[in-house]
Amino acid sequence: MSIFNDLIVFEMANNHQGDVNHGLMIIEQMAHLVKKYNLNAIVKLQYRQLDSFIHPIKRKDTSIHYIQRFLSTELKNQELKLLVDATKKAGMKSMVTPFDEESVDILVQHNVDIIKVASCSADDWPLLEKIASAGLPVLASTGGISVNETDNLVSFFTHRTSDFGLMHCVSIYPTPNDLLHIAYIEKLIKRYPGVPIGWSGHEPPNNNLVVQLAIAKGAKMLERHVGIPTQDSKLNAYSMSPDEVDAWLSSIQEAKSILGDGSKYVTHNEKKSLLDLKRGVFVKGNIKKGQELTEANCYFAFPCEENQLTSGEFGQLRATFKATKDYKENEAVFESTKDDTYHVVRKIIHEAKGMLAESNVVLTPDAQIELSHHFGLQDFRNNGCLLVSMVNREYCKKIIVVFPNQSHPEQYHVKKEETFHILSGDLILVLNGIKYHLKKGDIKTLERGVRHSFTSENGCIFEEISSTHYRSDSFYLDPRIAEQDPMSRKTIIDFF
Repeated sequence: MSIFNDLIVFEMANNHQGDVNHGLMIIEQMAHLVKKYNLNAIVKLQYRQLDSFIHPIKRKDTSIHYIQRFLSTELKNQELKLLVDATKKAGMKSMVTPFDEESVDILVQHNVDIIKVASCSADDWPLLEKIASAGLPVLASTGGISVNETDNLVSFFTHRTSDFGLMHCVSIYPTPNDLLHIAYIEKLIKRYPGVPIGWSGHEPPNNNLVVQLAIAKGAKMLERHVGIPTQDSKLNAYSMSPDEVDAWLSSIQEAKSILGDGSKYVTHNEKKSLLDLKRGVFVKGNIKKGQELTEANCYFAFPCEENQLTSGEFGQLRATFKATKDYKENEAVFESTKDDTYHVVRKIIHEAKGMLAESNVVLTPDAQIELSHHFGLQDFRNNGCLLVSMVNREYCKKIIVVFPNQSHPEQYHVKKEETFHILSGDLILVLNGIKYHLKKGDIKTLERGVRHSFTSENGCIFEEISSTHYRSDSFYLDPRIAEQDPMSRKTIIDFF
Protein backbone atom coordinates (compact mmCIF):
# COMPACT_ATOMS: atom_id res chain seq x y z
CA MET A 1 0.00 0.00 0.00
CA SER A 2 1.27 3.48 -0.90
CA ILE A 3 2.53 5.71 1.88
CA PHE A 4 0.18 8.37 0.47
CA ASN A 5 -3.04 6.40 0.91
CA ASP A 6 -5.55 8.39 3.02
CA LEU A 7 -2.75 10.71 4.13
CA ILE A 8 -3.43 13.85 6.17
CA VAL A 9 -0.68 16.47 5.92
CA PHE A 10 -0.30 19.10 8.64
CA GLU A 11 1.80 21.88 7.09
CA MET A 12 3.61 23.78 9.85
CA ALA A 13 5.61 25.97 7.42
CA ASN A 14 6.72 29.04 9.39
CA ASN A 15 3.92 28.82 11.96
CA HIS A 16 6.47 27.72 14.56
CA GLN A 17 7.36 31.45 14.58
CA GLY A 18 11.07 30.66 14.87
CA ASP A 19 10.50 29.12 18.30
CA VAL A 20 11.22 25.39 18.54
CA ASN A 21 9.08 25.06 21.67
CA HIS A 22 6.13 26.57 19.85
CA GLY A 23 6.72 24.06 17.04
CA LEU A 24 6.69 21.23 19.59
CA MET A 25 3.34 22.49 20.89
CA ILE A 26 1.88 22.32 17.36
CA ILE A 27 3.14 18.75 16.97
CA GLU A 28 1.64 17.80 20.33
CA GLN A 29 -1.77 19.26 19.38
CA MET A 30 -1.75 17.50 15.98
CA ALA A 31 -0.74 14.20 17.61
CA HIS A 32 -3.75 14.46 19.92
CA LEU A 33 -6.06 14.82 16.90
CA VAL A 34 -4.33 11.95 15.08
CA LYS A 35 -5.18 9.64 17.98
CA LYS A 36 -8.72 10.98 18.18
CA TYR A 37 -9.44 10.26 14.51
CA ASN A 38 -7.02 7.32 14.01
CA LEU A 39 -5.22 9.00 11.10
CA ASN A 40 -2.36 8.25 8.74
CA ALA A 41 -0.83 11.67 9.29
CA ILE A 42 2.31 13.65 8.70
CA VAL A 43 3.78 16.95 9.90
CA LYS A 44 5.48 18.98 7.20
CA LEU A 45 8.30 21.46 7.69
CA GLN A 46 10.08 23.81 5.31
CA TYR A 47 13.88 23.87 5.00
CA ARG A 48 15.83 26.82 3.61
CA GLN A 49 19.52 27.54 4.06
CA LEU A 50 18.98 31.27 4.34
CA ASP A 51 22.66 32.23 4.21
CA SER A 52 22.78 31.06 0.60
CA PHE A 53 19.06 31.04 -0.28
CA ILE A 54 18.58 34.80 0.06
CA HIS A 55 20.74 37.07 -2.08
CA PRO A 56 23.19 38.88 0.27
CA ILE A 57 22.29 42.33 -1.00
CA LYS A 58 18.56 41.66 -0.47
CA ARG A 59 18.70 40.44 3.14
CA LYS A 60 17.81 43.88 4.52
CA ASP A 61 15.24 44.71 1.86
CA THR A 62 12.08 45.32 3.91
CA SER A 63 9.95 45.78 0.79
CA ILE A 64 9.98 42.03 0.14
CA HIS A 65 7.63 40.48 2.71
CA TYR A 66 8.89 36.92 2.40
CA ILE A 67 12.52 37.82 3.15
CA GLN A 68 11.65 39.32 6.51
CA ARG A 69 9.22 36.48 7.23
CA PHE A 70 11.86 33.83 6.56
CA LEU A 71 14.54 35.61 8.58
CA SER A 72 12.28 36.33 11.57
CA THR A 73 11.14 32.70 11.83
CA GLU A 74 14.45 30.97 11.08
CA LEU A 75 15.25 27.75 12.94
CA LYS A 76 18.70 26.19 12.98
CA ASN A 77 19.11 22.77 11.40
CA GLN A 78 19.55 21.09 14.77
CA GLU A 79 16.25 22.66 15.93
CA LEU A 80 14.49 21.40 12.83
CA LYS A 81 15.88 17.95 13.59
CA LEU A 82 14.26 18.18 17.04
CA LEU A 83 10.88 18.81 15.38
CA VAL A 84 11.35 15.88 12.98
CA ASP A 85 12.23 13.56 15.87
CA ALA A 86 9.29 14.81 17.95
CA THR A 87 6.93 14.19 15.03
CA LYS A 88 8.03 10.56 14.74
CA LYS A 89 7.96 10.03 18.49
CA ALA A 90 4.35 11.27 18.46
CA GLY A 91 3.41 8.51 16.00
CA MET A 92 3.37 10.58 12.81
CA LYS A 93 5.56 10.61 9.72
CA SER A 94 7.75 13.52 8.73
CA MET A 95 7.77 15.51 5.51
CA VAL A 96 9.99 18.40 4.44
CA THR A 97 9.77 20.90 1.61
CA PRO A 98 13.33 21.82 0.61
CA PHE A 99 13.82 25.08 -1.28
CA ASP A 100 17.48 24.55 -2.15
CA GLU A 101 19.82 21.64 -2.88
CA GLU A 102 21.67 21.82 0.44
CA SER A 103 18.38 21.37 2.30
CA VAL A 104 17.83 18.06 0.48
CA ASP A 105 21.07 16.70 1.95
CA ILE A 106 20.06 17.91 5.40
CA LEU A 107 16.58 16.36 5.35
CA VAL A 108 18.16 13.04 4.34
CA GLN A 109 20.49 13.33 7.35
CA HIS A 110 17.41 14.02 9.50
CA ASN A 111 15.79 10.73 8.32
CA VAL A 112 12.74 12.49 6.90
CA ASP A 113 10.13 10.12 5.41
CA ILE A 114 8.82 12.08 2.41
CA ILE A 115 10.02 15.03 0.34
CA LYS A 116 7.49 17.66 -0.72
CA VAL A 117 7.92 19.70 -3.89
CA ALA A 118 6.44 23.17 -3.48
CA SER A 119 4.45 24.64 -6.36
CA CYS A 120 7.11 27.29 -6.89
CA SER A 121 9.71 24.52 -7.32
CA ALA A 122 7.67 22.34 -9.71
CA ASP A 123 9.82 23.53 -12.64
CA ASP A 124 13.07 24.14 -10.72
CA TRP A 125 14.96 21.35 -12.52
CA PRO A 126 18.28 21.62 -10.65
CA LEU A 127 16.37 21.23 -7.36
CA LEU A 128 14.12 18.48 -8.77
CA GLU A 129 17.18 16.51 -9.89
CA LYS A 130 18.58 16.76 -6.38
CA ILE A 131 15.26 15.71 -4.82
CA ALA A 132 15.04 12.69 -7.13
CA SER A 133 18.55 11.62 -6.19
CA ALA A 134 17.54 11.32 -2.51
CA GLY A 135 15.58 8.12 -3.24
CA LEU A 136 12.63 9.05 -1.00
CA PRO A 137 8.90 9.16 -1.79
CA VAL A 138 7.94 12.49 -3.34
CA LEU A 139 4.73 14.50 -3.10
CA ALA A 140 4.43 17.48 -5.46
CA SER A 141 2.04 20.43 -5.51
CA THR A 142 0.81 21.83 -8.81
CA GLY A 143 -0.31 25.36 -7.93
CA GLY A 144 0.18 27.78 -10.81
CA ILE A 145 1.60 25.29 -13.33
CA SER A 146 -0.05 24.28 -16.59
CA VAL A 147 -1.23 20.81 -17.62
CA ASN A 148 1.80 20.42 -19.91
CA GLU A 149 4.16 21.44 -17.11
CA THR A 150 2.42 18.90 -14.86
CA ASP A 151 2.93 16.27 -17.57
CA ASN A 152 6.67 16.99 -17.46
CA LEU A 153 6.75 16.79 -13.67
CA VAL A 154 4.87 13.48 -13.54
CA SER A 155 7.04 11.96 -16.27
CA PHE A 156 10.19 13.08 -14.47
CA PHE A 157 9.31 11.50 -11.12
CA THR A 158 7.60 8.34 -12.38
CA HIS A 159 10.90 7.45 -14.05
CA ARG A 160 12.88 8.13 -10.87
CA THR A 161 10.84 6.95 -7.89
CA SER A 162 8.36 4.16 -7.29
CA ASP A 163 6.32 6.26 -4.84
CA PHE A 164 5.19 9.60 -6.18
CA GLY A 165 2.03 11.61 -5.53
CA LEU A 166 0.49 14.81 -6.85
CA MET A 167 -1.51 17.54 -5.10
CA HIS A 168 -3.99 19.82 -6.81
CA CYS A 169 -3.28 23.22 -5.35
CA VAL A 170 -4.16 26.88 -5.96
CA SER A 171 -1.38 29.24 -4.90
CA ILE A 172 -3.57 32.12 -3.76
CA TYR A 173 -3.67 32.73 -0.02
CA PRO A 174 -6.49 32.45 0.98
CA THR A 175 -8.21 30.99 -2.08
CA PRO A 176 -11.76 32.19 -2.88
CA ASN A 177 -14.34 29.59 -3.92
CA ASP A 178 -14.47 30.60 -7.57
CA LEU A 179 -10.75 29.83 -8.02
CA LEU A 180 -10.63 26.41 -6.32
CA HIS A 181 -11.61 24.31 -9.38
CA ILE A 182 -11.97 21.12 -7.33
CA ALA A 183 -13.28 19.21 -10.37
CA TYR A 184 -9.72 19.35 -11.77
CA ILE A 185 -8.88 16.52 -9.35
CA GLU A 186 -10.89 14.17 -11.60
CA LYS A 187 -8.81 15.18 -14.61
CA LEU A 188 -5.57 14.50 -12.72
CA ILE A 189 -6.82 11.04 -11.68
CA LYS A 190 -7.72 10.13 -15.26
CA ARG A 191 -4.62 11.68 -16.81
CA TYR A 192 -2.14 10.04 -14.43
CA PRO A 193 -3.50 6.56 -13.59
CA GLY A 194 -1.63 4.97 -10.72
CA VAL A 195 -0.42 8.31 -9.32
CA PRO A 196 -2.10 9.17 -5.97
CA ILE A 197 -3.86 12.53 -6.25
CA GLY A 198 -4.65 14.86 -3.37
CA TRP A 199 -5.80 18.36 -2.43
CA SER A 200 -3.61 20.98 -0.77
CA GLY A 201 -6.01 23.62 0.50
CA HIS A 202 -5.55 27.33 1.13
CA GLU A 203 -9.23 28.22 1.50
CA PRO A 204 -10.37 30.06 4.65
CA PRO A 205 -10.19 27.80 7.74
CA ASN A 206 -13.96 27.80 8.32
CA ASN A 207 -14.73 26.52 4.81
CA ASN A 208 -14.96 22.75 5.28
CA LEU A 209 -17.22 22.17 2.29
CA VAL A 210 -14.14 22.32 0.06
CA VAL A 211 -12.42 19.30 1.59
CA GLN A 212 -15.64 17.29 1.37
CA LEU A 213 -15.91 18.09 -2.34
CA ALA A 214 -12.25 17.16 -2.82
CA ILE A 215 -12.86 13.76 -1.24
CA ALA A 216 -15.95 13.29 -3.43
CA LYS A 217 -13.82 13.97 -6.50
CA GLY A 218 -11.30 11.31 -5.45
CA ALA A 219 -8.58 13.09 -3.45
CA LYS A 220 -6.52 10.54 -1.47
CA MET A 221 -4.27 13.02 0.39
CA LEU A 222 -5.39 16.20 2.14
CA GLU A 223 -3.22 19.06 3.35
CA ARG A 224 -3.76 22.21 5.41
CA HIS A 225 -1.52 24.79 7.05
CA VAL A 226 -1.76 24.50 10.84
CA GLY A 227 -0.56 26.47 13.82
CA ILE A 228 -1.37 27.81 17.27
CA PRO A 229 -2.18 31.52 17.67
CA THR A 230 -0.62 33.47 20.52
CA GLN A 231 -1.04 36.97 21.92
CA ASP A 232 1.98 38.10 19.93
CA SER A 233 1.26 36.28 16.66
CA LYS A 234 -2.02 35.58 14.95
CA LEU A 235 -2.40 32.86 12.35
CA ASN A 236 -2.58 33.92 8.73
CA ALA A 237 -5.86 33.81 6.82
CA TYR A 238 -5.33 30.27 5.48
CA SER A 239 -3.87 28.48 8.54
CA MET A 240 -5.97 26.47 10.98
CA SER A 241 -5.92 26.48 14.78
CA PRO A 242 -6.23 23.11 16.56
CA ASP A 243 -9.98 23.63 17.03
CA GLU A 244 -10.38 24.43 13.33
CA VAL A 245 -8.31 21.36 12.42
CA ASP A 246 -10.60 19.28 14.64
CA ALA A 247 -13.67 20.58 12.75
CA TRP A 248 -11.90 19.97 9.42
CA LEU A 249 -11.08 16.36 10.35
CA SER A 250 -14.64 15.81 11.52
CA SER A 251 -15.94 17.01 8.15
CA ILE A 252 -13.53 14.62 6.40
CA GLN A 253 -14.83 11.73 8.46
CA GLU A 254 -18.42 12.76 7.69
CA ALA A 255 -17.73 13.00 3.95
CA LYS A 256 -16.13 9.55 3.83
CA SER A 257 -19.04 8.07 5.74
CA ILE A 258 -21.54 9.60 3.31
CA LEU A 259 -19.55 8.55 0.21
CA GLY A 260 -18.95 4.93 1.23
CA ASP A 261 -16.53 2.74 -0.69
CA GLY A 262 -18.19 2.90 -4.10
CA SER A 263 -20.02 -0.41 -3.72
CA LYS A 264 -23.78 -0.94 -3.75
CA TYR A 265 -25.14 -2.32 -0.48
CA VAL A 266 -28.80 -3.25 -0.03
CA THR A 267 -29.73 -3.83 3.60
CA HIS A 268 -32.54 -6.01 4.92
CA ASN A 269 -34.34 -2.90 6.15
CA GLU A 270 -34.19 -1.34 2.68
CA LYS A 271 -35.57 -4.51 1.09
CA LYS A 272 -38.29 -4.62 3.73
CA SER A 273 -39.28 -1.00 3.11
CA LEU A 274 -39.60 -1.66 -0.63
CA LEU A 275 -41.51 -4.90 -0.06
CA ASP A 276 -44.04 -2.87 1.93
CA LEU A 277 -44.80 -0.98 -1.31
CA LYS A 278 -44.72 -3.86 -3.82
CA ARG A 279 -47.66 -5.74 -5.32
CA GLY A 280 -47.98 -9.45 -4.62
CA VAL A 281 -49.35 -12.27 -6.79
CA PHE A 282 -52.79 -13.67 -5.86
CA VAL A 283 -54.93 -16.35 -7.51
CA LYS A 284 -58.27 -15.34 -9.06
CA GLY A 285 -59.91 -18.66 -8.24
CA ASN A 286 -59.12 -22.03 -6.70
CA ILE A 287 -55.92 -23.57 -8.08
CA LYS A 288 -54.91 -27.21 -7.76
CA LYS A 289 -51.35 -28.40 -7.15
CA GLY A 290 -49.63 -28.91 -10.49
CA GLN A 291 -51.87 -26.43 -12.31
CA GLU A 292 -50.14 -23.74 -14.33
CA LEU A 293 -50.05 -20.23 -12.87
CA THR A 294 -50.54 -17.64 -15.59
CA GLU A 295 -51.67 -14.06 -16.01
CA ALA A 296 -55.10 -15.51 -16.86
CA ASN A 297 -55.65 -17.06 -13.42
CA CYS A 298 -53.55 -14.70 -11.26
CA TYR A 299 -53.70 -10.99 -10.42
CA PHE A 300 -51.47 -8.43 -8.68
CA ALA A 301 -52.47 -6.46 -5.61
CA PHE A 302 -51.10 -4.53 -2.65
CA PRO A 303 -49.87 -5.34 0.00
CA CYS A 304 -47.29 -8.05 -0.55
CA GLU A 305 -46.27 -10.39 2.26
CA GLU A 306 -42.71 -11.42 3.03
CA ASN A 307 -41.57 -14.30 0.75
CA GLN A 308 -44.70 -13.92 -1.40
CA LEU A 309 -44.16 -13.95 -5.16
CA THR A 310 -44.10 -10.34 -6.40
CA SER A 311 -45.54 -8.97 -9.61
CA GLY A 312 -42.00 -8.20 -10.76
CA GLU A 313 -40.77 -11.75 -10.22
CA PHE A 314 -43.86 -13.16 -11.90
CA GLY A 315 -43.51 -10.85 -14.91
CA GLN A 316 -39.80 -11.46 -15.34
CA LEU A 317 -40.30 -15.20 -15.83
CA ARG A 318 -42.11 -14.64 -19.16
CA ALA A 319 -43.33 -18.21 -18.96
CA THR A 320 -45.92 -20.29 -17.16
CA PHE A 321 -45.00 -22.36 -14.12
CA LYS A 322 -46.85 -24.86 -11.98
CA ALA A 323 -48.25 -24.49 -8.48
CA THR A 324 -46.54 -26.64 -5.86
CA LYS A 325 -49.63 -26.64 -3.60
CA ASP A 326 -53.37 -26.03 -3.66
CA TYR A 327 -54.49 -22.37 -3.56
CA LYS A 328 -57.89 -20.95 -2.64
CA GLU A 329 -59.47 -17.94 -4.35
CA ASN A 330 -57.67 -14.64 -3.54
CA GLU A 331 -54.88 -16.50 -1.70
CA ALA A 332 -51.33 -15.15 -1.86
CA VAL A 333 -48.94 -17.13 -4.06
CA PHE A 334 -45.79 -18.46 -2.40
CA GLU A 335 -43.59 -20.07 -5.05
CA SER A 336 -39.83 -20.06 -5.52
CA THR A 337 -38.52 -18.83 -8.85
CA LYS A 338 -35.54 -20.04 -10.81
CA ASP A 339 -34.06 -18.34 -13.84
CA ASP A 340 -34.35 -20.21 -17.09
CA THR A 341 -31.50 -20.25 -19.62
CA TYR A 342 -32.72 -17.03 -21.22
CA HIS A 343 -32.63 -15.10 -17.95
CA VAL A 344 -29.30 -16.61 -16.85
CA VAL A 345 -27.72 -15.43 -20.11
CA ARG A 346 -29.48 -12.07 -19.92
CA LYS A 347 -28.05 -11.35 -16.46
CA ILE A 348 -24.55 -12.31 -17.63
CA ILE A 349 -24.80 -10.01 -20.64
CA HIS A 350 -26.08 -7.09 -18.58
CA GLU A 351 -23.25 -7.42 -16.06
CA ALA A 352 -20.63 -7.75 -18.79
CA LYS A 353 -21.93 -4.60 -20.52
CA GLY A 354 -21.73 -2.76 -17.22
CA MET A 355 -18.15 -3.89 -16.60
CA LEU A 356 -17.12 -2.87 -20.14
CA ALA A 357 -18.78 0.54 -19.77
CA GLU A 358 -17.09 1.17 -16.39
CA SER A 359 -13.74 0.36 -18.00
CA ASN A 360 -14.41 2.56 -21.07
CA VAL A 361 -14.04 -0.45 -23.39
CA VAL A 362 -16.16 0.09 -26.51
CA LEU A 363 -17.06 -2.90 -28.71
CA THR A 364 -17.80 -2.81 -32.43
CA PRO A 365 -21.46 -3.45 -33.31
CA ASP A 366 -20.61 -6.64 -35.23
CA ALA A 367 -18.39 -8.19 -32.54
CA GLN A 368 -18.96 -11.92 -31.98
CA ILE A 369 -19.84 -12.80 -28.38
CA GLU A 370 -19.62 -16.19 -26.76
CA LEU A 371 -19.92 -17.52 -23.24
CA SER A 372 -17.41 -20.18 -22.32
CA HIS A 373 -18.87 -22.43 -19.58
CA HIS A 374 -16.78 -25.52 -18.99
CA PHE A 375 -19.10 -27.22 -16.49
CA GLY A 376 -22.45 -25.96 -17.75
CA LEU A 377 -24.14 -22.58 -17.98
CA GLN A 378 -25.44 -22.75 -14.39
CA ASP A 379 -21.80 -22.97 -13.22
CA PHE A 380 -20.67 -20.04 -15.39
CA ARG A 381 -20.10 -17.70 -12.44
CA ASN A 382 -17.53 -20.14 -11.05
CA ASN A 383 -15.87 -21.43 -14.22
CA GLY A 384 -15.74 -19.71 -17.58
CA CYS A 385 -15.45 -16.28 -19.16
CA LEU A 386 -17.08 -14.09 -21.79
CA LEU A 387 -15.14 -13.75 -25.04
CA VAL A 388 -15.59 -11.01 -27.63
CA SER A 389 -13.99 -11.80 -31.00
CA MET A 390 -13.01 -8.53 -32.65
CA VAL A 391 -10.65 -9.73 -35.43
CA ASN A 392 -9.55 -13.19 -36.52
CA ARG A 393 -7.19 -13.11 -39.53
CA GLU A 394 -3.48 -13.90 -39.60
CA TYR A 395 -3.65 -11.94 -36.38
CA CYS A 396 -6.45 -12.13 -33.81
CA LYS A 397 -7.87 -9.77 -31.22
CA LYS A 398 -10.33 -10.67 -28.47
CA ILE A 399 -11.69 -8.91 -25.41
CA ILE A 400 -12.03 -11.28 -22.44
CA VAL A 401 -14.35 -10.50 -19.53
CA VAL A 402 -13.65 -12.41 -16.32
CA PHE A 403 -16.29 -11.97 -13.62
CA PRO A 404 -15.44 -11.55 -9.90
CA ASN A 405 -14.24 -14.84 -8.36
CA GLN A 406 -14.53 -16.60 -11.72
CA SER A 407 -11.85 -19.04 -12.92
CA HIS A 408 -10.82 -20.38 -16.30
CA PRO A 409 -9.46 -23.96 -16.20
CA GLU A 410 -6.00 -24.96 -17.37
CA GLN A 411 -5.46 -25.36 -21.12
CA TYR A 412 -2.81 -24.92 -23.81
CA HIS A 413 -2.63 -24.17 -27.53
CA VAL A 414 -0.51 -25.84 -30.20
CA LYS A 415 -0.98 -23.40 -33.08
CA LYS A 416 -1.73 -20.13 -31.32
CA GLU A 417 0.62 -17.77 -29.47
CA GLU A 418 -1.13 -15.06 -27.48
CA THR A 419 -0.44 -11.97 -25.40
CA PHE A 420 -2.68 -10.76 -22.57
CA HIS A 421 -2.94 -7.00 -21.97
CA ILE A 422 -4.86 -6.09 -18.79
CA LEU A 423 -7.34 -3.25 -19.45
CA SER A 424 -8.97 -3.16 -16.00
CA GLY A 425 -9.22 -5.11 -12.76
CA ASP A 426 -6.94 -7.86 -11.50
CA LEU A 427 -5.92 -11.22 -12.93
CA ILE A 428 -4.05 -14.14 -11.39
CA LEU A 429 -2.46 -15.91 -14.36
CA VAL A 430 -0.80 -19.31 -13.86
CA LEU A 431 1.72 -20.35 -16.54
CA ASN A 432 3.15 -23.86 -16.26
CA GLY A 433 2.45 -23.76 -12.51
CA ILE A 434 4.00 -20.31 -11.93
CA LYS A 435 1.60 -17.67 -10.61
CA TYR A 436 1.62 -14.07 -11.87
CA HIS A 437 -0.45 -11.27 -10.31
CA LEU A 438 -1.40 -8.86 -13.10
CA LYS A 439 -3.01 -5.42 -12.86
CA LYS A 440 -4.16 -2.75 -15.29
CA GLY A 441 -1.51 -2.08 -17.93
CA ASP A 442 0.40 -5.34 -17.40
CA ILE A 443 1.27 -7.52 -20.42
CA LYS A 444 2.11 -11.22 -20.49
CA THR A 445 2.89 -13.38 -23.53
CA LEU A 446 1.86 -17.06 -23.61
CA GLU A 447 3.95 -19.09 -26.02
CA ARG A 448 2.64 -22.17 -27.82
CA GLY A 449 2.31 -25.21 -25.57
CA VAL A 450 2.36 -23.21 -22.31
CA ARG A 451 -0.26 -24.49 -19.87
CA HIS A 452 -2.30 -21.59 -18.53
CA SER A 453 -5.26 -20.87 -16.30
CA PHE A 454 -6.51 -17.67 -14.70
CA THR A 455 -8.87 -16.25 -12.12
CA SER A 456 -9.87 -12.80 -10.84
CA GLU A 457 -10.84 -11.67 -7.38
CA ASN A 458 -12.60 -8.43 -8.34
CA GLY A 459 -13.24 -8.98 -12.04
CA CYS A 460 -10.99 -8.31 -15.00
CA ILE A 461 -11.15 -7.21 -18.63
CA PHE A 462 -8.15 -8.00 -20.79
CA GLU A 463 -7.22 -7.86 -24.43
CA GLU A 464 -5.97 -11.06 -26.05
CA ILE A 465 -3.77 -10.41 -29.07
CA SER A 466 -2.68 -13.56 -30.87
CA SER A 467 -1.99 -15.38 -34.07
CA THR A 468 -5.03 -16.91 -35.80
CA HIS A 469 -7.51 -18.61 -33.49
CA TYR A 470 -8.67 -22.16 -34.37
CA ARG A 471 -11.61 -23.75 -32.53
CA SER A 472 -9.83 -27.11 -32.38
CA ASP A 473 -6.68 -25.62 -30.84
CA SER A 474 -7.72 -25.47 -27.14
CA PHE A 475 -6.54 -28.51 -25.16
CA TYR A 476 -7.84 -28.80 -21.57
CA LEU A 477 -6.03 -30.85 -18.94
CA ASP A 478 -9.23 -31.68 -17.03
CA PRO A 479 -10.61 -34.84 -18.73
CA ARG A 480 -14.19 -33.80 -17.86
CA ILE A 481 -13.73 -30.83 -20.19
CA ALA A 482 -11.55 -32.51 -22.79
CA GLU A 483 -14.14 -35.23 -23.40
CA GLN A 484 -16.95 -32.76 -24.12
CA ASP A 485 -18.06 -31.58 -27.53
CA PRO A 486 -16.50 -28.07 -27.70
CA MET A 487 -19.84 -26.55 -28.73
CA SER A 488 -21.56 -27.96 -25.63
CA ARG A 489 -19.48 -25.66 -23.46
CA LYS A 490 -20.13 -22.58 -25.60
CA THR A 491 -23.12 -20.27 -25.87
CA ILE A 492 -23.02 -17.96 -28.88
CA ILE A 493 -24.70 -14.59 -28.35
CA ASP A 494 -26.24 -12.73 -31.28
CA PHE A 495 -27.66 -9.85 -29.17
CA PHE A 496 -25.44 -7.63 -27.03
